[in-house]
Amino acid sequence: MLCKGLSGVLAPRAAALLPGRACLGLLGAGRRGVSTSWSPVGAAFNVKPQGSRLDLFGERRGLFGVPELSAPEGFRVAQENALRKTELLVARVCSTPPGPQTVHIFDELSDVLCRVADLADFVKIAHPEPAFREAAEEACRSIGTVVEKLNTNVDLYQSLQRLLADKRLMDSLDAETRRVAELFMFDFEISGIHLDKEKRRKAVDLHVRILDLSSTFLVGANLPARIEKRLLPEHVQQSFVPAGEHVVVDGLHAEAPDDLVREAAYKIFLYPNAGQLRCLEELLSHRDQLARLVGYSTYSQRALQGTIAKNPETVMEFLEKLSDKLSERTVKDFEMMRRMKMKLNPQNSELMPWDPPYYSGVLRAERYNIEPSLYCPFFSLGACMEGLNILFNRLFGISLYAEPPARGEVWCEDVRKLAVVHDEEGLLGHIYCDFFQRAGKPHQDCHFTIRGGRRTEDGHYQLPVVVLMLNLPHSSRSSPTLLTPGMMENLFHEMGHAMHSMLGRTRYQHVTGTRCPTDFAEVPSVLMEYFANDYRVVSQFARHYQTGQAMPQNMVSRLCESKKVCAAADMQLQVFYATLDQIYHGRHPLSSSTTALLQEAQERLYGLPYVPNTAWQLRFSHLVGYGAKYYSYLMSRAVASMVWKECFLQDPFDRATGERYRREMLAHGGGREPMLLVQGMLRKCPSVDDLVSALVSDLDPDVETFLWDSE
Repeated sequence: MLCKGLSGVLAPRAAALLPGRACLGLLGAGRRGVSTSWSPVGAAFNVKPQGSRLDLFGERRGLFGVPELSAPEGFRVAQENALRKTELLVARVCSTPPGPQTVHIFDELSDVLCRVADLADFVKIAHPEPAFREAAEEACRSIGTVVEKLNTNVDLYQSLQRLLADKRLMDSLDAETRRVAELFMFDFEISGIHLDKEKRRKAVDLHVRILDLSSTFLVGANLPARIEKRLLPEHVQQSFVPAGEHVVVDGLHAEAPDDLVREAAYKIFLYPNAGQLRCLEELLSHRDQLARLVGYSTYSQRALQGTIAKNPETVMEFLEKLSDKLSERTVKDFEMMRRMKMKLNPQNSELMPWDPPYYSGVLRAERYNIEPSLYCPFFSLGACMEGLNILFNRLFGISLYAEPPARGEVWCEDVRKLAVVHDEEGLLGHIYCDFFQRAGKPHQDCHFTIRGGRRTEDGHYQLPVVVLMLNLPHSSRSSPTLLTPGMMENLFHEMGHAMHSMLGRTRYQHVTGTRCPTDFAEVPSVLMEYFANDYRVVSQFARHYQTGQAMPQNMVSRLCESKKVCAAADMQLQVFYATLDQIYHGRHPLSSSTTALLQEAQERLYGLPYVPNTAWQLRFSHLVGYGAKYYSYLMSRAVASMVWKECFLQDPFDRATGERYRREMLAHGGGREPMLLVQGMLRKCPSVDDLVSALVSDLDPDVETFLWDSE
């Protein structure tokens, strides 16, 4: 998952759910050689950090090597410095004749603000100390206020408009500079700056209200539900957290083996909350008003500008064709689940919406004997990191080295710092690995851009800095951290985002790395899942941490095939979610209530009955970060599937293909139209039918594994 911070003309372009992206410091900006303090990556992750690694007695450098951030008060100093630079840059760009320098100054202005705001966005949710979190929160608010003012600065807007209005000048710009200028203008105009004064003020008011509603909706979407104990059977009560005369239900308990527990959790957790319902309706209405105010017919049309899909019509064509192709497979999946439910619970065999996660898991376990505890000993964290190191070295000529952080540079002692080094180009950037569980840490697996890469005025390259955040168990006295297959796949996924950031070499930070359209941003990370499920890759690192035994090939094959059990039903559920998202962000006023629209879409697209007095959409937190873009998960997977099958399937370690992948897809960030990047890699422009076929073919069983099962 990617993470998102500021919005507006001077914010970075990216996809995501949670805040976070860019940094202040110049950490590592000039280093090119391999340091003698670096150590092999695998060993570094299979041992606990020692005090000497954290330089406890050295000079305190501050978070991410930013001197000001050695204490929470440093955020105020950092934001004041950024605001002074902002004033100078605004004056400079407004007095500069139109030309390429206009775009460079705009990007520097964006970088100055994002290097504070995005670092603060990460710190406010991840730092274990309240004082740091509160100071970061205040910095976010302060910078956000400045961004809102700049988004309505007419002089600033006109300085860019003069450049875009001069055809001769625009034609003289290189393609990346021209695209970044157009992206800045697009972001200005969706903020309403081209409108008259009264409409511009209304646009700003709508922006502010949408931000407030989004925050409120996210809180409500994750708020636990309470119910009186006496209303539940005693054995069901015991599955939930007691709170006096009530129990607290904090989720769907989808994996609970007791049907009654899952049913109770579903009905309680999804029971409609009137305040949350009003919040969602107002959020959707305000988004629609803003889109129409700035010249779009729907919010979806506005949100899909510049994406692979380009418009809502293509998204709906993609989803409808995919649904048609999945239909028969989904019916078969549901029938398998019904038979299993009847076998285990003959008194109540009707398949309900709370059943698929549990019964599909039962079917997978029964058919392939997939027990996570059998796999974990082969996936120590150090072995998995060494596997990534081997893969990146073979594909890109890149090595990962553990680098000791300075005192105060990391926010928790178990955070590891990686230097990403190319055989010929030297240091490419840094990855901070915040991998382990701790109290108060968000539970999502995320990638945060802390500082974007860009070419500076003196010709140097500002190296990217990112954080990968996972929630892995700590090592024990008897064993290193051991990953389940799902954890291992998530690690590969998030490292795909990190490599997108490290290997991007854009001139402008506004389009660096993952700062690109949502339906393209997930392609490199999803592609890494294909590598994580290929035995040729897994065999390079999966070794039993005690015996050194290699993982047998049939274990990997069975694991991969198990994921295809009921996968059509899982994919159909995603089609339903994505379609509902498009409906909510289509033409307003909506034809009926959000709940009625959900019921109609669920019964038409998913096939399991709507449960009265539930409102699943009120827990659909993706409506905030992925509004009108939830389809991106499916479309990104389709593109990744095509890239895997047509480029890497024959040889997942081929260096020439890896270099071409970097050159055609990773190097450009958001600096080119995403479909041009896909077309460059695939050597053709994929049609909607191509994308649908790629997804559906992933569901087909592997013949070799089938033969093993028949023996």
